[in-house]
Amino acid sequence: MRYKLILSLLVAALTFTVRAGEKFPVLHAGTDTYTNVTVTKVTATDVFFTCTSGMANVKVKDLSPELQKHFSFGLPKSQAKAVKPAGNATQVQAPSPRPPATPPPAQKLAQPAPAPSGVNLLWRNDLPGVLKQAQTENKPVLVIFTASDWCLPCAQFDRDVLSTPAFASYAHRKLLLVKADFPRHTPQSAELMQANAALAKQFLITGYPTYVLLNPKGQELGRQAGYLDGGPAALIIQLDEFDRH
Repeated sequence: MRYKLILSLLVAALTFTVRAGEKFPVLHAGTDTYTNVTVTKVTATDVFFTCTSGMANVKVKDLSPELQKHFSFGLPKSQAKAVKPAGNATQVQAPSPRPPATPPPAQKLAQPAPAPSGVNLLWRNDLPGVLKQAQTENKPVLVIFTASDWCLPCAQFDRDVLSTPAFASYAHRKLLLVKADFPRHTPQSAELMQANAALAKQFLITGYPTYVLLNPKGQELGRQAGYLDGGPAALIIQLDEFDRH
């Protein structure tokens, strides 16, 4: 009996420490936001970590419901599993104000003509300035949240969708673009890091890639958390669906 008790305690201890070393570009706990988070210890009630401002800890109950599940808070062992977006093995899925539209088969979309020769899409990081331009041009704004140098689904999304002539042609005609990047190895200025973190907090982003479509007034029309299969055709269908509602 004594050995069974010791074994149970060891299993419990391992359960609360296996997540040490996890990294989060942004962590929200209640009204507080932490950046460049590296988890050092997880207990039944707290998450301990290092961050840009030093060392800190937060109550698991103050995290988003997705992260509470991620850290197995209040769940029986049979249900204590991380919630992850499709195609992303390391990040929890961002909350969605409305369910993503299910795109019809890609072959039903007529592929748009290639972008005019020499056109390079402009990705900006100043959302307020882009929204002013959007009101003048009456165009929606696509905001991409990505982690360019470590997130494999982000790299796949950039290669298979955002860098294609089909998307470039569509975006050139119909969208203004904003990108908030959360790299681990690529240097960023403190000002840009702070601006990106504020943007992620504003839109409740907890996973990458996530994209959000806004109307010219900055109101959310729809979002997709995680990699969406189907290439540029599927993305274009979904964005048009968001814009019609």
